[in-house]
Amino acid sequence: MSSLPRIVITGVGLTAPNGNSLAEFRQALLTGKSGVKPYEIRYFGKTLAGQCNFEATRYQSRKDIRRGTRAGSIGIYCANEALKDAGIEIKNIDRSRVGVFVGTTEHGNVETETEIHNVKQYNYDLSFWTHHHNPRTVANNPAGEVTLALSTTGPAYCIGAACAAGNLGLIHSAQMLMLGEVDLALGGGVSESIHTFGIFAGFKAQTALATHDDPTKASRPFDAARNGIVISEGGCLYTLERLDDALRRKAKIYGEIAGWCVNSDASDYVLPNSERQAECMRGALKKAGMKPSDIHIVNTHATSTMQGDELEAAAVNEVFSDSNTCVNNTKSFIGHSMGAAGALELAGNLPSFEDKIVHPTINVENLDPKCAMRGLVINAPKKVERVDAIMNMSFGMLGINSALIVKRYGN
Repeated sequence: MSSLPRIVITGVGLTAPNGNSLAEFRQALLTGKSGVKPYEIRYFGKTLAGQCNFEATRYQSRKDIRRGTRAGSIGIYCANEALKDAGIEIKNIDRSRVGVFVGTTEHGNVETETEIHNVKQYNYDLSFWTHHHNPRTVANNPAGEVTLALSTTGPAYCIGAACAAGNLGLIHSAQMLMLGEVDLALGGGVSESIHTFGIFAGFKAQTALATHDDPTKASRPFDAARNGIVISEGGCLYTLERLDDALRRKAKIYGEIAGWCVNSDASDYVLPNSERQAECMRGALKKAGMKPSDIHIVNTHATSTMQGDELEAAAVNEVFSDSNTCVNNTKSFIGHSMGAAGALELAGNLPSFEDKIVHPTINVENLDPKCAMRGLVINAPKKVERVDAIMNMSFGMLGINSALIVKRYGN
């Protein structure tokens, strides 16, 4: 990678179930504030979910919100917040050189379910089917809605990578910048998962949907009593630039993209493969030219399923057994935001470069011995001497794995 341009993060825009800015999100992670609440959705009924409460009208008219999608609104909010955070006014740059690369998972299901529900009220008379359905459900919708809102004319599309999609949005952004295809990238992931009843029904049918009397304790990775996933919505988009461009405009730099790896299990539709996960971590380390001991924080993907958490813990132990790396998990606070997960979870750890605090995994009341990992930070933040590199891990159905390394700029 040394012969290619260096890529840095210069802006962060997000909405999470427990915060609508990086500062709010980080504070919630350091104080143990969960964003999981009771939730009810048609047909399925009462359940739990991570729900966002951002100000969509900050960047959209009410008409545009009605015409578009929830995922699109999340993307527009995050993109605008990321640009503002980076100190970039879109009117002052070449909009044809701006790329928008959005990771997503379930997009489209929400709109189709809604229309079927609506026409059911009219005895399935399809003349009542909305003419907005097609643009709402195409796979590139969230990225496309961002370009419409910002009037950018560069490449823009969504990356379907299951729950690894948020990481892939960042990785692809870096690649496009390195290739010179764009000069500024908005990359990350978004999710509108909680608005489709099918995802709740599907996970329940797999016996993989979390339950708990206290919603804030339902998402509990690595705990012996964990019983499934808490479904969440959210989004996080970053501004990424070539280092020379960022330095030229004296931008603040959150971190530098150091390396990544994406591979496939090729072994099962839903059950993770610990060996392939370990290979993915090693691949990212190799690309970054780093050793396990160079990584100071590993953010795990763990979703609170019995087998998934065990297998990931085994992979982490295999790669990082001889290092003093801290290990944490963000889903314990917000649940699983699917296509947004990787991007949001990285954001929660980025401030550690400056404050040298590792946010914990919460809700671990009784650590499952099969999930014990050296360096696992549970229930309270940990102050450390230095944080120079973070590995962010995201895995998804059909066996896609991703590991992304971001290092402190100047390290």
